[in-house]
Amino acid sequence: MTKVRVELGANSYDICIGENIFGAAADFLAASNFTKILLVTDENVGALYADKFSGVDVVKIPAGERSKTLHCAEILYTRAIESKLDRKSAIVALGGGVVGDLAGFVAATYLRGVNFVQIPTTLLAQVDSSVGGKTAVNHQLGKNLIGAFYQPRAVFIDIATLKTLPERELKAGLGEVVKYGVISDEKFFNCLEENVDKILNGDAEILAQIVRRSCEIKAEVVSLDEKEIGLRRILNFGHTIAHAIEEETGYEKYCHGEAVAIGMLGAAFISEKIGAVSHAAVERLENLIVRLGLQTHCEGVSVDKMYSALFRDKKTVGGKINWVVMKKIGAVEVTSGVPENIVREALENIAR
Repeated sequence: MTKVRVELGANSYDICIGENIFGAAADFLAASNFTKILLVTDENVGALYADKFSGVDVVKIPAGERSKTLHCAEILYTRAIESKLDRKSAIVALGGGVVGDLAGFVAATYLRGVNFVQIPTTLLAQVDSSVGGKTAVNHQLGKNLIGAFYQPRAVFIDIATLKTLPERELKAGLGEVVKYGVISDEKFFNCLEENVDKILNGDAEILAQIVRRSCEIKAEVVSLDEKEIGLRRILNFGHTIAHAIEEETGYEKYCHGEAVAIGMLGAAFISEKIGAVSHAAVERLENLIVRLGLQTHCEGVSVDKMYSALFRDKKTVGGKINWVVMKKIGAVEVTSGVPENIVREALENIAR
């Protein structure tokens, strides 16, 4: 088991990464002397892994983005009250990004905050949503609009869970993995290009490597900017358009990572149009996304509606969208000066 430290002063914690480490997670929960533990999972993951943890109350939510709502949060509040959780209790998220975001939001707000532990079981959650303390639920008018920054006590990433992950979910997680290479580390991007076959074949060694490096990059960024005042915005590369795609398709047609892949290509198109990046770099990004089996276009969307949705994004301030644009593979910058006609052209370019 290896560890990646997220340095946040009193809120610092370790990301523990390894294969078959549910035992280590269970030992951590036991050693922490929490008065009560409520383990939140979904119906699919719970059937596979919930029995790895004894002495906990288990609550299962329906799988999928549709569960990331205030209604489901209220169900969890009720279970927390019924289970007599107090401020020395803990809520544990066992599952993908939906479970982690929802359980984290409840942990942040129940009794004004109780202990929280993340045990992510999808690639996307392992490399992204379980790290950094963003918790949220969706509103019918936009994704992740209701939430809080709330750091976990620890994150336990068991690479073995990826063996039970459907192929589509594995590929979707790669959308976030590619993002880290684009925003911060060209060597990592090169590694992805060189190991596409191993990645898609589920090679445990390469998957452990890309999970660890993704977590290192995110931990470094979060440690420097916990509340997304400046630098942390680079983690949103591709996400402004991705959230609009998800909203337009009812959170059902595309997995988050699939939407991110399409959104990155939209952001790359904008980057090239405003002269921030070369066409060659954009081509490299598109080629890698295609080789990894991710979508490059979205269907069932309206350009006008997506454009309107962009302004409900959390990164929009004073009516101006803060776009994360490419400078090269391995570096991005934030700008708010992208003309409407270029944004619309980018949306038209990814829409079918």
